[in-house]
Amino acid sequence: MKLYIGNKNYSTWSLRAWLLLEKYDLNFQETILKLETDAFYQTLSGISPTNKVPLLVDGDVVVWESLAICEYINEAYLSGKAWPANPELRARARALSSEMHSGFLALRAEMPMNIRAKRYVNLSAAAQKDIERITQIWREQLQEFGQQGGWLFGDWSIADAMFAPVVMRFLTYGIELGSEESVYMEKVLACPAIDKWRAAALLERDIVPSDEAGSPRD
Repeated sequence: MKLYIGNKNYSTWSLRAWLLLEKYDLNFQETILKLETDAFYQTLSGISPTNKVPLLVDGDVVVWESLAICEYINEAYLSGKAWPANPELRARARALSSEMHSGFLALRAEMPMNIRAKRYVNLSAAAQKDIERITQIWREQLQEFGQQGGWLFGDWSIADAMFAPVVMRFLTYGIELGSEESVYMEKVLACPAIDKWRAAALLERDIVPSDEAGSPRD
């Protein structure tokens, strides 16, 4: 099984798919492609219909979208355990994951993931609204499941993978959070798989200018 990903410092979608494979200690080969380079597109040409990462190749199976990769891995290798077992909670976890997947456009545009950096950005009202909604999700989930494992649904799930890059963003841009949301951030940052990804990101030296938003902060 092979997973094509982008720079670990910047590639949020890559992190989501990679995290699921790493978290469950599945055997896979990662291929890191430098974003916004000719080699990136040349490598993916003929493999991916979108020429984007992440891209999973598992024998004859090709999956080219992060949430679809998580769903495939969950069904093919994890017997469904990366979602909550309860149908109602599983539906909610999928809804929250899909909300993260398709929404929060202002936050994404104004706060690109940049793990190496400490930045300040002057956020728009739309981005502030995105932050308020994300923190509401975290707070409500932790109030319900915080004592059952500390993840959004108690046990770690695909929903946590989907929100992991937001934690990286909040850290980079110094977003102030309430106590419950801060506890969740600490939980994510203490995860060994996240620590492994961050350590690799800090060693990268490539620069993607479009993802170097804001100004440096102390």
